[in-house]
Amino acid sequence: MRVNRRGLLAASLAMPGLASTARAQGATWSPSRPIRLIVGFTPAGTTDIAARILAEPLSQRLGQQVIIENRPGAGGNVGADVVAKADPDGHTILMQTVSAGAINYQLYGARMPYKPEDFAGISLVVRVPNAIFVNPNVRANTLAELVALARANPGRMNIGSSGVGTSLHMTGELLKLAANIDLTHVPFRGAGPMMQEIIAGRIEVGVDNLPSVIGHLREGRLRPLAVTTATRSPSLPDVPTTAEAGFPTVEATAWFGLAGPARMPRAAINRINAEVEAILADPAIWRRFDELGGMRADLAPGGGSTPESFDAFMRAEVAKWSDAVRRSGATVEG
Repeated sequence: MRVNRRGLLAASLAMPGLASTARAQGATWSPSRPIRLIVGFTPAGTTDIAARILAEPLSQRLGQQVIIENRPGAGGNVGADVVAKADPDGHTILMQTVSAGAINYQLYGARMPYKPEDFAGISLVVRVPNAIFVNPNVRANTLAELVALARANPGRMNIGSSGVGTSLHMTGELLKLAANIDLTHVPFRGAGPMMQEIIAGRIEVGVDNLPSVIGHLREGRLRPLAVTTATRSPSLPDVPTTAEAGFPTVEATAWFGLAGPARMPRAAINRINAEVEAILADPAIWRRFDELGGMRADLAPGGGSTPESFDAFMRAEVAKWSDAVRRSGATVEG
């Protein structure tokens, strides 16, 4: 079942005729120096994990080192702004996220330092569920029990996220709206610092992308209550979805993809897209995403994603999350 359209893509790229087609489409661009891959969050979070899974094989395929540069702040806006204003020569790219690439436009409004049209999509890499969890000392084994506890203690329980504007922040806002509960949002500058506080018991509830929290959940340092996708995650098959827990409107899937500055040469976009799609077709690489709860990110009819399909996807995400932010009443003050 895992031998899917991405596998066919890898095989097809190895065929001389199709390789010639890729070259004709501008995939022959080569970087002349190391490439900066900007990550708008701290190390050890899902954005950073996804970037590091890609960086080594992409370095090998491009013939230049891909260097991860963490630039956290403002729900990913700080790092995204670096790329939006970078020299568009293909040597500075972004691990784009649902927060910096969709949610924050409505959340920050006029305070946003860039616009959607400041970026050129390259390739959607992976989608991941969010997980809602608690410190094991919290007297809640289900999402319904957490809601009951929050209702009995309005405003006295905290919910952490890796930053204002992230899909994690918005998952918490959607839960508060759907369950009519009062939880105090505590934003951090990344998933790592948030996790430390919840494990220590100073924050009761947390929301995180599954890849960066799954180890803590499996080892019992944190207790999972629900995942935010329409179906259960194969990585945590015993954990119900938010819909199964009685809150179907609390659905949020985080995504991660590569983007560059708007005027990045088409030849560079096509070359990096072709290499990323070939990397994701490698079963050994995809296994690393799969083990962390990652889900396929096919957008194009033949599987995988093209720059055009990723651009269209991001436009749709901006519209979707603008509506969700308005409905939630969320603000940058959290």
